[in-house]
Amino acid sequence: MQHESPSRAWVEVDLEAIAHNLDIARQANPGARLMPVVKAGAYGHGLEPVARRLDNDGIDFFGVANAGEARRLSRAGVRTKPFILGPTLPDEREEIVLNNWCCTISTLEEASQFQSLAELYDKTFPVHVAVDTGMGREGFLPAQLGGIVDSLKAMRNLKVDGVMSHMPAADEDVPFTQAEIGVFTSCVELLQQHFRLRFRHLAASAGELGYEVPCANLIRPGLILYGYSPIASIYDGVLRSTLKLASRVTLVRELPAGHGVAYGRTFITQRPTRVATIGIGYADGWSRRLSGKSPSLYINGRHCPMLGRVTMDQIMADVSALPFVGPGDEVELIGPHCPALRVAEQAETIVWEIFTGLGPRLPRLYH
Repeated sequence: MQHESPSRAWVEVDLEAIAHNLDIARQANPGARLMPVVKAGAYGHGLEPVARRLDNDGIDFFGVANAGEARRLSRAGVRTKPFILGPTLPDEREEIVLNNWCCTISTLEEASQFQSLAELYDKTFPVHVAVDTGMGREGFLPAQLGGIVDSLKAMRNLKVDGVMSHMPAADEDVPFTQAEIGVFTSCVELLQQHFRLRFRHLAASAGELGYEVPCANLIRPGLILYGYSPIASIYDGVLRSTLKLASRVTLVRELPAGHGVAYGRTFITQRPTRVATIGIGYADGWSRRLSGKSPSLYINGRHCPMLGRVTMDQIMADVSALPFVGPGDEVELIGPHCPALRVAEQAETIVWEIFTGLGPRLPRLYH
């Protein structure tokens, strides 16, 4: 019988916590329809397992980034329709039409190709008109909408089923965001004179918790699904942590004073130091930007500082304060004792990047 050794580093995902956080998004926006955002591997948590868990939770779409992620959901047997949030490439559009996946249009050229494909396959294909209310990433400018209505009406195989935009500064610029809601409302009112818009959506996590968008009827919860709010809100205390990143001690050594640790010798021991080598590195997603920041690692009930630079496959920690530590002992890097937000702050980045940077070499274990 072949024996498999335990993983040196892994991610644990609490699927029930994700479902709980979706309920919090629902409570914060009574009556709104839901598009949980599961792009980028469900923010590092695992695309297929997360989508399967939420598939029967009364949602309208799963938000994905591209046709490849939509394809993965379909092959996983997920019944909820994927919604491709970003612009689509010309070579992707035939697959999108054939599978009836939903997507946005930002130009009449996109709309025209979808119309031709829908006509070819004798389909009525639903699209959402994307409006650029300030993000600068995709969509028609609000001033362009009046000039495209007749063209879209003439595309008999297209069904303008929704309108969407995105808030670029909901967590940073309240006056701009409030003005943006007004612009989006005007765009919705214009398009509703010509099309039956079943879906109207603007807000992701920060917008859902911090603003009211009366003209919208669908929200796109992202980061809050995974336990964090981008803004301070009354729901901060009820969101549940969804992910733990762990590794193992591989080696423990006694180093004398004056000895360097890791590349560049940026850390020199000031005293005799017990140093643990731990089996995780930047190839797994433990950011090299944490080098020199001494992030706290939780080992055997105590916080221990990381030493020196993060290397590709290993890091080192000062375990001098631990009475007992040895190879195989578990190390928590993200979890209840080491919040992801604190790790992100030390790496001078955002929680989104910490989560999505957790690499495929890390097995995911699901509760």
